[in-house]
Amino acid sequence: MSPLLLVMLGGALGSGGRYWTGRVLTDALGPGFPFGTLAVNWIGCFAMGLLAGTLTRIGGHEGWRLFIGVGVLGGYTTFSAFSLDTITLIERGQGAVALAYVALSVLGSLVALWAGLSLTRIFA
Repeated sequence: MSPLLLVMLGGALGSGGRYWTGRVLTDALGPGFPFGTLAVNWIGCFAMGLLAGTLTRIGGHEGWRLFIGVGVLGGYTTFSAFSLDTITLIERGQGAVALAYVALSVLGSLVALWAGLSLTRIFA
């Protein structure tokens, strides 16, 4: 199967799972706190850890990495890939680079979102 198709199929499953998780938690706990987003980030990061550890241990197959890691977990939450990248940098002894990556990712994402919102408010 083509790598792109594996990622697309996995992404559809992950996106559906993200929607379902958010819906269930919002219905159960109310909309006052983003429990759905928090849950998918934690679940996705845990699953990414399981996947990375398993594939490393068994000599992972690229198809599984693409389908589950990039597709399913990428559709479920990109925070899992961000977390794996950060831990990989730390394990390589690049703690300062990891810290910079975290700061740039979080702050840059917040600034980018604010910029996008600001532009739409100006032109809308």
